[in-house]
Amino acid sequence: MRLLNLFKIALKAIVLNKMRTLLTMLGIIIGVASVIAMLAIGEGSKESIRTTISAMGSNMITIRPGADVRGPAKGSGGDVQTLTLKDYEAIKKQADLLSYITPMVNGGGQVISGSNNWPSSIYGVNTEYLDIKVVGLQSGSMFTEADVQGAAKVALIGQTVVENIFTNGTDPVGQMIRFNNIPFKVIGVLEEKGENTFGQDQDDVVIAPYTTVQKRILAIDYLNQVMASAVSEEDAPDAVLQVTEILREQHKLMDEEEADFYVKSMEELISTFSSTSEMLTLLLVAVASISLLIGGIGIMNIMYVSVKERTKEIGLRMAVGGRGSDILMQFLIEAILISITGGILGVILGLAATFFIEKFLHWPTSVALYSIVISFIVCAVTGIFFGWYPAKKAAALDPITALRYE
Repeated sequence: MRLLNLFKIALKAIVLNKMRTLLTMLGIIIGVASVIAMLAIGEGSKESIRTTISAMGSNMITIRPGADVRGPAKGSGGDVQTLTLKDYEAIKKQADLLSYITPMVNGGGQVISGSNNWPSSIYGVNTEYLDIKVVGLQSGSMFTEADVQGAAKVALIGQTVVENIFTNGTDPVGQMIRFNNIPFKVIGVLEEKGENTFGQDQDDVVIAPYTTVQKRILAIDYLNQVMASAVSEEDAPDAVLQVTEILREQHKLMDEEEADFYVKSMEELISTFSSTSEMLTLLLVAVASISLLIGGIGIMNIMYVSVKERTKEIGLRMAVGGRGSDILMQFLIEAILISITGGILGVILGLAATFFIEKFLHWPTSVALYSIVISFIVCAVTGIFFGWYPAKKAAALDPITALRYE
């Protein structure tokens, strides 16, 4: 009953000073809203990265020439010629943890159809490429193994290429195009995929047999990379190790020698981007938490002023039998009520800000339940921590001195 009375007294004191209470809560409101919004943006970006990269093929493994970018670089994949068809054939023959594998060569140039032309990229691959990239055909068909062996001049094109060189709405399948003046027959159109995590347009591509691109476009006998797909996402790390061992043996590398290639799975890429996203999120949350600290200091300041203003009231209560613990509890309850109310308003504002960010700025967001729980815990702790000192000062007042206070 005593606690209930103290709660009523504290609530009445808060209601009597509405504007001061609101200004006191402002730091808490902004702090909690900022923390929730920042965590929502961080979680949303992580989920978006994972979803986008998984859409590129969650089991996908890439093998590139040159040293691993995390070590001393020997050169980029474009100017290093340490990956060959023999390497691809060795991996295909020996790696039992891979379900699909394709060599890849690529280059840039102009795609031409009639009077229309468009700068694009051509990728030379084999018949398993679409299975690795998890992309389908909107129309037409994939080229065959016979086309690969015969270096046939056939191609698949993406939606961006279609929109820019077949502007009159002509069905591209069966039409002739030129890439750097080499004629290709369009036999299929790829499904639209949009931009990937790196902002690259996945529909601005021309796909052709790797033998054709090697001989007729690039005039090279090495590979820019090899792409593969692990049997399952769980097998991807083991598949990376297996491919690494095969290539080290293929390149006759000693144990202490640095590899002249590097092998990466999509899981590594997801992990790298997620770690970066987490660091940025923590930085944003740390900045947002400063508002909570300022809000807590504001509560302590206002409660301290409140103690000074109500010195006579405190003295009167203590003179008629009020105990120091009651005064302590009363002011502590006031501080906690201000913190919790500010926390509730902060959560509402944070959720509204998150909705605004996703709806109008089109940033991916995801509100985590733990961010709301943590906010409430922080609010309660802030109220107790910053309200304790002024409350203790009020409880320690001498009744006679307090009654004489002007």
